[in-house]
Amino acid sequence: MSVTQTKQIKFYNPASSASSDSKASNNNNNSNKDVTTKGKAATVSSVFPTAALLTTTTALQQQQQQLQATPPHAQIELLHNKLKKLTNGHSHIDDRSDVTEPLHIDPFGVDQGTSELNCCPASPTTVPAKSSLESPMRKSGRRQRTTSIGNQTTTANPSECIIRSNNRTIYTAGRPPWYNCAGQQVEPFVIGICGGSASGKTTVAEKIIESLDVPWVTLLSMDCFYKILNEKQHEQAIINEYNFDHPDAFDIDLLVDVLTKLKEGRKVEVPVYNFVTHGRESQTKTMYGANVIIFEGILTFHSPEVLKLLDMKIFVDTDPDIRLARRLKRDISQRGRDLRGVLKQYLNMVKPSYANYIAPTMAHADIIVPRGGENTVAIALIVQHVHTQLQLRGFKLRETLANSYKDQPMPDSLHLLHPTPQIKGLHTFIRCKNTSRDEFIFYSKRLIRLVIEYALSLFPFKATCVETPQGVLYEGKRMESRKICGVSILRAGETMEQAVCDVCKDIRIGKILIQTNLKTGEPELYYLRLPKDIKDYKVILMDATVATGAAAMMAIRVLLDHDVPEQNIILASLLMAEIGVHSIAYAFPKVKIVTSALDPEINSKFYVIPGIGNFGDRYFGTEPSDEY
Repeated sequence: MSVTQTKQIKFYNPASSASSDSKASNNNNNSNKDVTTKGKAATVSSVFPTAALLTTTTALQQQQQQLQATPPHAQIELLHNKLKKLTNGHSHIDDRSDVTEPLHIDPFGVDQGTSELNCCPASPTTVPAKSSLESPMRKSGRRQRTTSIGNQTTTANPSECIIRSNNRTIYTAGRPPWYNCAGQQVEPFVIGICGGSASGKTTVAEKIIESLDVPWVTLLSMDCFYKILNEKQHEQAIINEYNFDHPDAFDIDLLVDVLTKLKEGRKVEVPVYNFVTHGRESQTKTMYGANVIIFEGILTFHSPEVLKLLDMKIFVDTDPDIRLARRLKRDISQRGRDLRGVLKQYLNMVKPSYANYIAPTMAHADIIVPRGGENTVAIALIVQHVHTQLQLRGFKLRETLANSYKDQPMPDSLHLLHPTPQIKGLHTFIRCKNTSRDEFIFYSKRLIRLVIEYALSLFPFKATCVETPQGVLYEGKRMESRKICGVSILRAGETMEQAVCDVCKDIRIGKILIQTNLKTGEPELYYLRLPKDIKDYKVILMDATVATGAAAMMAIRVLLDHDVPEQNIILASLLMAEIGVHSIAYAFPKVKIVTSALDPEINSKFYVIPGIGNFGDRYFGTEPSDEY
């Protein structure tokens, strides 16, 4: 789906100053223009104080000329003294953790030890409040769960709090469909944030996420993609002589590959860089699923391949002295470096790299934000544009599916159990509203076992010869692949897990939690737990009933995003509506569909007619009582 092109907006008018120092003086003549646009002139007066935006004043020029004329060792002393003054009274300096904290939230507090499983919320990264980063749960190595509930006014447990905004607590919310009725991916909106080291890029990203007030926002830092240093480079890094601000310090190929897959909606493994050891951690961050992707880094705009992936480009412009003060405080307190080493690195590498590689990329920016996260007007305009783009990507999936594909012949991918008297008899028991819960469970299990056995017979088999106890050879069959995984769509699909385990020895089980939003009627993805190598498996996707096929389509889309081949998926269900079969077969023609019965229609509440009722409520005994 094409993305509307973003006009370039500048909150002050640097014009072409990034490319030529001789033009910098012209900015003073344009200081009354706070907002300008490309292709269409626009002026907004009194948006920002002009004096606060102009950094090329006479006094500052004199300071810079004096600093450049000073020997390097004396520059360190001058900067050291300036740091003391800044840290004692400057309002722009904060104690935030900047970009050193890898942010990856895993719901339900799954232990880190289960490395063989890919267990994550579909919104892998949110920005926690500072109180949550210091919670006992985080210190113990357990990840936290997040949810999003609109207009929440109650007080939550601090250990569960992730984002607090305008007296609201934001938790994890389900992800609405990110594909159309044909199963085709709708691309997320990608925001690139660039700026000098410690300019406040992460703070701007956090403010955008808080103000967006939508779930499923992924925050990806360029710092994750530093190259692995060899022995010589590692020695240079220890004595602050390795340039981490140079483009060659980053693995651009890996960065482009990860960002491309994220934009395609696929699951990715993001490396974790350790700034103390100057190396990558053995574990990676699993990221999957986002309506908005925010990518921030000092060289976000340097690579042409990355620029092509960005839908909005933001440059955070912060005073050099403030950036230096923040960098000193961060590197000393968090990365274990000494003051002289940080100042040496800044003067010899950080400052020249900013002038040579970072500042010139300001010309690519659609929006230039001075003062970072404190610029509420700029952030409000950014959020407004992102909301507009997200609305253009929205659609009603379930309603569209319910009114499509009528009076069409059944697809070849459908495999229906032969309606023997036994099958009809089992359906009679489970469809009857007067059947007790014990009997409903008993006969449902029998029917589930038959459906699973039939589904297994559709996997590829190969001929094999064995010797019987009587010494006679027998020509038989064996399944070609022993890698079979069962994936249940919670909660009704969980009732089918035992049958899969009974017929497949040592089978692995994955889970996907999909629930219907009562306001919109759309399915929403809340949680998934899948084997990391699920792409190598044959998958039996289990759901007790399928009406419109919206939940099943979402689960299949998740599997495809985790690189499972479409032809390796079998959807197994006790009962399906004809419209649901058509929806799934049209979107994913290579997926095999197995069921024990087909019903002709669905009602206005998307229940199958004549149907079984709410299978999960009847099986688990959660039906509403007549007494209440």
